[in-house]
Amino acid sequence: MARVKGALATRKRRKKVLKLAKGYWGAKSKHFKMAKEAVMKSGNYAYIGRKQKKRDFRRLWITRISAGCKANGMNYSTFMNGLKKAGITLNRKMLSEIAIADAAGFTALVEKAKAAL
Repeated sequence: MARVKGALATRKRRKKVLKLAKGYWGAKSKHFKMAKEAVMKSGNYAYIGRKQKKRDFRRLWITRISAGCKANGMNYSTFMNGLKKAGITLNRKMLSEIAIADAAGFTALVEKAKAAL
């Protein structure tokens, strides 16, 4: 049987890494060794970022809802408790959209939450 060399697999692997490192500054986009390190680190940052995105958006929605509640003379935790007791199951994303786009509708929700308490 003929001896198989790893040139094809090596070239394929290196091209894949260099393609991912395209646009990186300096030698990080040209030299395989530096590109490999940069790609691994950027992959870690991307993984962490996907988790942080969920946290950041939830914080933003809560801040928006809280601002809408304060405008109607109520705090966030009391409002959420009132909604739960009233049986209104809207998620925070939708509540924040209502608080921004439809102030009258949000005021109605606040009144229902107050009535349920």
